Amino acid sequence: MSNPASTATISIVVPAFNEGESISELIGAIRAAGEEASFRLIEVIVVDDGSTDGTWAALEGAMGDRNTPPLRAIRLRRNCGKAFALGEGFKVARGDVVVTLDADLQDDPSEIGRMLAKLDEGFDVVSGWKQVRQDPPGKVLPSKLFNWVTARVSGLRIHDFNCGFKAYRAEVVKSLRLYGELHRYIPVLADNLGYRVAEIPVCHRARAYGRSKYGWERLTRGMLDLFTVMATTRYRARPAHLFGGTGLLLGTAGFVQLGYLTVLWFFREGPIGTRPLLFLGILCVLMGAQLVSFGLLAELFIRKHGVSDGVLYVAERLGFSGDDRDGG
Repeated sequence: MSNPASTATISIVVPAFNEGESISELIGAIRAAGEEASFRLIEVIVVDDGSTDGTWAALEGAMGDRNTPPLRAIRLRRNCGKAFALGEGFKVARGDVVVTLDADLQDDPSEIGRMLAKLDEGFDVVSGWKQVRQDPPGKVLPSKLFNWVTARVSGLRIHDFNCGFKAYRAEVVKSLRLYGELHRYIPVLADNLGYRVAEIPVCHRARAYGRSKYGWERLTRGMLDLFTVMATTRYRARPAHLFGGTGLLLGTAGFVQLGYLTVLWFFREGPIGTRPLLFLGILCVLMGAQLVSFGLLAELFIRKHGVSDGVLYVAERLGFSGDDRDGG
């Protein structure tokens, strides 16, 4: 059994993109929450995801504040996305428990204690649920659709996959490899690895500065990454079932259509060469054959090749010693 979260050391990881107006206030709120709740906060790690405003300058200014816990900061050379930024923070986090929250002040750090208490009930991941959201409809509606689809496709029935306010036991985040929009699916990835996932309602505050970076355009990318998650979790060891199953369905539908047209031709019920059903049937057969072939190739590939770690985009670090730059 893991050590109780209430007595564990806590690292807080904050991804930030163009949040120069709020970042200093957030760091102060996190430190105050740690003092009031008396949990063992050992570090605040802010990952500047290629900001073009004053985010990094604000972090440099905050480094001069010697209050505990220490602030550590990572600046990425360009905007790599929230998943990549979180991954960089996870690599260097030293706490027994890692808490993530967004830099826009919409999450309330004073609720971290409630998350730690939920971890103590035997869970490995506690995800926040923004039950009452303080966002415009253009952000709320695509989020609701995304959560509804993800819950049904993944089989993990929680309400808010995309909430940035979460708490993890360290072994969970150290086992994840994040890229693209996969930060949305961390509960799904953790659940697939056998970790216990829970959800609690959290307070959600109106944005005080700047504007949201999310909307309908992120829904499309998120849905594409949902397919990636299913391919790398439920079907990771059997990609032929994912692609081949769809291929067999299309191929079967195509053969049924072509068989029907063959019967019509045999009984001389009229010409079939100009019927749209003929072209649809041929298309289904061809697509089915391609998907089955792709599934078989994928099976061969995963048995022969590993996965590259990709290119690192870290440009600068603050608050790190020589011994912990590589996540030690």
